[in-house]
Amino acid sequence: MINLGIVIIGRNEGERLIRCIQSLREHIARIIYVDSASTDNSVKTARELGVHVVNLDMSQPFTAARARNVGFENLIELHPKTEFIQFVDGDCEVLSGWLETAAAFLQARTDVAVVNGILDERFPEKTIYNTLCDLEWKMQAGEVKACGGNALMRVSAFKEVKGFLPRLIAGEEPELCVRLRAKGWKIWHLHQSMMLHDANITQFGQWWKRAIRAGYAFAEGAHIHGAAPEFHWVAESKRAWRWGFYIPLVILITSLIKPVWGLILLLVYPLQVLRLSFKSKQPINKAFLQSFFFVIGKFAEVVGHFKFLGHHYTNKQGEIIEYK
Repeated sequence: MINLGIVIIGRNEGERLIRCIQSLREHIARIIYVDSASTDNSVKTARELGVHVVNLDMSQPFTAARARNVGFENLIELHPKTEFIQFVDGDCEVLSGWLETAAAFLQARTDVAVVNGILDERFPEKTIYNTLCDLEWKMQAGEVKACGGNALMRVSAFKEVKGFLPRLIAGEEPELCVRLRAKGWKIWHLHQSMMLHDANITQFGQWWKRAIRAGYAFAEGAHIHGAAPEFHWVAESKRAWRWGFYIPLVILITSLIKPVWGLILLLVYPLQVLRLSFKSKQPINKAFLQSFFFVIGKFAEVVGHFKFLGHHYTNKQGEIIEYK
């Protein structure tokens, strides 16, 4: 028998939380739902469905990392012999067969600490932003460097590295994977359907805030683990600064001196979009969409870098950057 537990985190997920819990109905007795000050009926609904609910202490700064740690602690307290733990975001539906496949993989591969599978967007055609999320989540099967928030983890490995860094407002999962790999553990991606995710990003402003959050995560990740041999998110940070700050600065200065040359230099952005589009293995329409937003996203990412630097040099705890 698989000794497995589940931690769901969420806030105001509504019908999505119901769908999430119902997809795990066979494991109801071993689910912990950590609620972060929902103002809808999330807590009431979860309890009615038979789930053990924990209300996160919101007197401390909220982070998903802290919520997952609290869920883990409560799960182990109730079920101390749990070997594997599936972390689930409340806007996801776990697909049939995933838990059995993933747990069997961890049982067979004692060198692997974390395993995840294919995460698909529930409504990829609803908005271009949902499409972008769906494209973003695709990865090659096999050993990988990091996972997302939805993954099955080995409890002993999670304990060894003392869980997620609770202060991180973004990028806590890849950071955890850095520390796991430093201990000799492996991270694995299976070509197996894992979950459906309901991103529900309908406006440009939501996508922009999500990109800012990514930039913040790149900056903080590089600050923590940017040295050799890991160089964690150093390349991503350099790209953000190059395309979101240094090149625009050069264009601005050039435009003030030689306006025509400034306009010519602006062509570097559409040329970059085209270069990335033709380099992509996606169909050309999706490749162009992804490349276009990848390039303009650098402006948002550099905003995230500035936010991190401001918090870092003022010794201030970062606040979660919410986009929905």
